[in-house]
Amino acid sequence: MLALGATRGFSVLRRPPRAYDCHVPLTNIERCTLAIGAAVISLINPRRGDLIATLGETTATPYFIYRLRDIMLSSPTGRRILRDRPRITSQTISLSYLRKLPDSSIGRTYATWLDREGVTPDTRESVKYIDNEESAYVMQRYRECHDFYHALTGLPVLVEGEISLKAFEFTNTLLPVAGLSMLAVTRLKPAERRRFWETYLSWALHNGLWCKDIINVYWEEVLETDVADMRVELGLDKPPDLRQTRSNRHIRRSRRNET
Repeated sequence: MLALGATRGFSVLRRPPRAYDCHVPLTNIERCTLAIGAAVISLINPRRGDLIATLGETTATPYFIYRLRDIMLSSPTGRRILRDRPRITSQTISLSYLRKLPDSSIGRTYATWLDREGVTPDTRESVKYIDNEESAYVMQRYRECHDFYHALTGLPVLVEGEISLKAFEFTNTLLPVAGLSMLAVTRLKPAERRRFWETYLSWALHNGLWCKDIINVYWEEVLETDVADMRVELGLDKPPDLRQTRSNRHIRRSRRNET
C-alpha cells in the first residue's frame, strides 16, 4: 500500500512541494490547458510577454528543455554557466559601463540596442512551470539572453523582427515556443510577410542550423569582445538591417505617391 501511494501522481488537491522559488507544479491537464490558452491569446496579442513565457515553459517538457540542458552539459562553457548560474538584469550588468565600451564591442552593441528599442534587461518573467530546477534555470538563461541575440543580429523588437529572431532561435535550440511564435507571421502586412518569406526566413534557417549553440555563450565574459569577431566565431551572418529596409521602402513609396 505504501509503495502504491508513493507512485501515485499528484492532483490539483495533492501537489508536491516546490522545487525552487516561484515553482508551480502542474498536472498534465493543467499544463495542456495553459499551453493552449497561452498560444491562442498570445497569437491574438503578441505583446503579452507573460503568456509567451507560459507557452515556452508548458511546451518545453518533457523533452526539449532537457535536450537544451544536455547541450550545455556537453560544452565546457555551458557547464560553467550551469555551475555559476549568472543572471542578466540591470543589477548584475552595469549598463553605464557598457555604454563606455568601444562602439564595436558586444557590450556597447547590447547597450545601444537596448537604448534604441526602449528595452531593459528586467522585463523577463521568472520561470515557474518547469519541474526540474536545473532545467528551469536553462529556460531562464535562454529567456534572459534573448536581447543579446537581438543585439548580435540587429533585429528590432518589431513583430517582423521578433518572428525572424524566433525562427533563428527555433532552428538553433528546437524549443517549441520559438517555432510556435512564427505563427504570428499571419499578423504581418502582405509586404512584410513577403519580405519574411523571401529574406529573413532563409537567413534564420541557414544561420540557426549552422551557427554554434548560442545558449553556450557566456555573455558576461565577452562584453569587451568585438561583435564582428563574435559573429565569426559563432558562424553567424548578420541579416539585412530591418529598420533601414522598412525605411527605404517607405521612402520609395512616398516618392511614387508624389509623382
